Amino acid sequence: MRYLKWTIIALFWGSIAAFLHYTLPQNDVVRIVNTYEERQELNDWTRIFWATPDDQAAALINRDVQFIQAINENGRVRVYRNEDTGWRWPPYFKFDTANLYTEAADLVSTKDNPEWVVVRHYGWRNEFFSSFPNAVALKPVDGPDYRPINWFNIIFLTVFVAFVYAVWVRWRRFRQARIDPVLEDIGDSFDAAGDAMHEKGGRLRRWLNSWRSR
Repeated sequence: MRYLKWTIIALFWGSIAAFLHYTLPQNDVVRIVNTYEERQELNDWTRIFWATPDDQAAALINRDVQFIQAINENGRVRVYRNEDTGWRWPPYFKFDTANLYTEAADLVSTKDNPEWVVVRHYGWRNEFFSSFPNAVALKPVDGPDYRPINWFNIIFLTVFVAFVYAVWVRWRRFRQARIDPVLEDIGDSFDAAGDAMHEKGGRLRRWLNSWRSR
């Protein structure tokens, strides 16, 4: 039972961590090498990794998606999609896909004359599921050694941890004040019932022994 309890707890917090890792913004320092458009099929469950279309386009099974190709300092390939989030989840309120695409095209550079850019994005890159992080902002920087500080994540996670701790403290106090006494009373009742049954069983055994000895 203890293993089941900890498995459920691990799955719960693992799901929360995965959700936050997918949704919260991340920053990559990269060199943009190309921008292009490609038609994507959206007719299976992997549609969850793409931006939710508007109501008129919800029935479409494919659409053109803009992509930004980049390479980081270590030569690792990075590919980002460029889609509006609108008023939907996650709440980035991105409406400037065309502007961002133009900025990315203007920042394309070569290996011999690189221009380094911070790409702010959310989501995961997974080749098996053909999922791409969604770029939400671009910022030119001086070089690949630039290390952006993600203040939003720091503040959000601090508030989140404080909120979880406050809820846990209040739950522990509620359990100690209301639930534990009830459980103790139930346990005492079971113990009393067990003692009574044991006593009655002892009386019955003594009566049977006395009846057999006659």
